[in-house]
Amino acid sequence: MKRTTLSLIAGATALAAVTGFAALTAPAGTAAPEARTPTRLPVERAGLLCPVPSTSEVAETVYTSYTPPVAGAGAKSGTGSGKAEQPTARLAPAENATPSGGTAKGGKKPKAPQAPATVTAPGKPVTAEANGPAVPALTGAATGALAPGWTVQQTTVVEAGGARGLLGLSCGAPDTDFWFPAASTAKDRQDYVHLTNPDDTAAVADIELYGPEGALKSQFTEGIPVPARSTVPVLLSTLTAETAKPDVTVHVTTRSGRVGAAIGSADEKLGSDWIAAAADPAGTAVLPGIPADATSVRLVAFAPGDDDADLKVQLATTAGTIVPAGAGSLHVKSGMTASVDLPDLTRGEAGSLVLTPGDPKKSTPIVAALRVVRGKGANSEVAFIPATPAISARATVADNRAKATTLSLTAPFAAAEVKVTASAGSGGGTPVSRTISLKAGTTTALTDLVPQGLKGGYALTVEPVSGGKVYAARTLALPQDGVPMFTVQTLVDDRGTVEVPAAHQDLGVLD
Repeated sequence: MKRTTLSLIAGATALAAVTGFAALTAPAGTAAPEARTPTRLPVERAGLLCPVPSTSEVAETVYTSYTPPVAGAGAKSGTGSGKAEQPTARLAPAENATPSGGTAKGGKKPKAPQAPATVTAPGKPVTAEANGPAVPALTGAATGALAPGWTVQQTTVVEAGGARGLLGLSCGAPDTDFWFPAASTAKDRQDYVHLTNPDDTAAVADIELYGPEGALKSQFTEGIPVPARSTVPVLLSTLTAETAKPDVTVHVTTRSGRVGAAIGSADEKLGSDWIAAAADPAGTAVLPGIPADATSVRLVAFAPGDDDADLKVQLATTAGTIVPAGAGSLHVKSGMTASVDLPDLTRGEAGSLVLTPGDPKKSTPIVAALRVVRGKGANSEVAFIPATPAISARATVADNRAKATTLSLTAPFAAAEVKVTASAGSGGGTPVSRTISLKAGTTTALTDLVPQGLKGGYALTVEPVSGGKVYAARTLALPQDGVPMFTVQTLVDDRGTVEVPAAHQDLGVLD
């Protein structure tokens, strides 16, 4: 990643889709109108948020912005009044969100970003770079034909220091509720939860911490103000006076407004990466994309309800589903964080962890995440894999690179088919698509799907075709000086369409 610093792109987004529904009652004696099936239409606005990427002086960050093409979509989007507006998709620094101090590599004062990486048409990624510690959080929105499926990837390389590592994050939409298993308040960890407010009004957030014995006694965690268009980083270890806990579940909610939330984790021995929010609590959890050469895997789970959870633990490998040796089950007490090490889990095969109720008749909601390590000793690197929902319609991950990307697809419960498309490159190339058949209970790892004549980075889009539920994750591996640096991003449905109820106006005839 030795590149000239470019203007920083803008970064966070918030999905907004507004639909209307009107019901009119027919006069007495008239037949009720026939029910009409709701239709799905492309969203007209999407928003995203990217947190401050790093405070390291040697940080090198790349932003990749991409909107997948939609068949039959035009270059412009109507406003409903018959007037067309030019669609936009851009990121910009959040106000009051620039870290202070620091110099870039070579002793040069880092320049504040001036121009965003702006997507001008679906189907081609756009990239921009920003180096050094003065890179702010980003907020942004896409409109019109550029909104459905708009995706932004933030990728940072820190070659040395306490934050060494490859840090990757799919910039997320603002929300009001986030779960983060696999966080920590341990002395060798520096875990910051980044709260970013994209709106013009202030938000108020609460942070709850849960360790192995239950809720941690905490302070300064209620009513945290997040000013309009700003970001607030909070160091988890400063929120509690209790003994440091290696495994903590973090719950972020808002009392008013909405925020984007992600946890930046730095381990003195293992490197650093982002912890993305896990899927909402559910009785079943799927954690896809464990690298074949993982040397350590740690599962962390939490049951937020009133009941304990007894979980069956399985691994979907390239050949089929197996039970990890000595770790086929996990008991999670209500309100307490449970964890278990899974040594020699993959044994040279890429896999996906599948958690299901031990008793099919008793399903207790849980949240879960994995801490995954590659390498050994001083040449170790860490990444996190949160439980992720199945892809319902389409999901995209940006900033893929030739010979550095692995796409993991798993169909844990039933066979399925998916269409995978590698976009054109940011510097040139022709898109390539392939239909992949997935056997039930297996994980398929793809490393060879790249655009023809690729120049630059590219995006990968996954669309279910038939069969059972499909879960996906992308691993980006960029070794540095013997350290197997890597990061894993799960693919989340892009919510590119919204269900619009069919309106029916039949008032009959009034006498």
